[in-house]
Amino acid sequence: MTSNLWGSTKTQFFYELSPDLVLDTIENLGFKTTGRVMTMNSMENRVYEVEIESESDNPSDHFKIIKFYRPGRWSKIQIQEEHDFLLDLVEQEVPVIASISFEQFDGQTLFTLKDPELYYTVFNKQGGRAPDEFSNEDIEQVGRLLARLHNVGSMQTAPNRLRLTPDIYLKSNMDFLLDQKFIPSHLELSFKNVLEGIYNLSKDQFKNIHFQRIHGDCHLGNILRRGDVFHLIDFDDMVTGPCIQDMWLLLPGRDDYAANLRSRLIDSYATMRDFNYEEIRLTETLRALRMINYSAWIAKRFDDPAFKNAFPFFESPSYWEGQINDLREQTFWISQQNE
Repeated sequence: MTSNLWGSTKTQFFYELSPDLVLDTIENLGFKTTGRVMTMNSMENRVYEVEIESESDNPSDHFKIIKFYRPGRWSKIQIQEEHDFLLDLVEQEVPVIASISFEQFDGQTLFTLKDPELYYTVFNKQGGRAPDEFSNEDIEQVGRLLARLHNVGSMQTAPNRLRLTPDIYLKSNMDFLLDQKFIPSHLELSFKNVLEGIYNLSKDQFKNIHFQRIHGDCHLGNILRRGDVFHLIDFDDMVTGPCIQDMWLLLPGRDDYAANLRSRLIDSYATMRDFNYEEIRLTETLRALRMINYSAWIAKRFDDPAFKNAFPFFESPSYWEGQINDLREQTFWISQQNE
């Protein structure tokens, strides 16, 4: 798969999904709603909490979460590979929050609105909170959780998901940003030079690295604590890539505190799965790829009014000057790891 991560299809309907359509969609799956709909915080997709009629004493059972995928980003088969990964994890009792599998629709988890065509899925509402930080005991539990995640991830492939490589996350994004003239003209050469420098430093780093299904966006906000158990959520950015991606992003700091926690996490991980210590040298490269991809993400969404409101500074020269300076610094860190 060589396409960019972020699609560019313009669908005004997606921007303005109505409560009535959301309610009708849920009811078409067999639920009886009360008429209450709440829009949830999501920049990439459109996500709603819908109240349904239920006799359960559990307050969470009175709500369903419906997620409409942004059109043009993922194909149907790419989304299905995300759902298949989640179902594999559920089968192996790894604590994740997966889409509901509807028996009356032959176990289907992914559905399609026909006019216009939008993909959507439904989740049970789950309580919990994202951790602010980890204790030593917490990080050991998370290390084992990631090992279990990767053990399951290695059981099957996802050939249609993107590969986390410099060619896709750096080069294709660089070409897009330059071709679409998002970079101010007086900064284009500097931007291109620094990205080409990072590409040359990183293009051979991945040659002997194992690629498999991973979470891909495993930061603190995508871990939910329910009681004493951590759950992984939001596999929307699932990719095929090196396992270290799910580890450095969870503990991204460069200070001694983060380094000590990372070491403890890896030690705990290694009790349940072999860890390739060669992958550690990819950390700063993966950080650079995430920085570049973030700018491309905004650019490819900038026709969405929500993005214009959230990132009013994006078209200013100061934004791109800051990006160039940050990526120059990142070049230094990559060079250090390559020594």
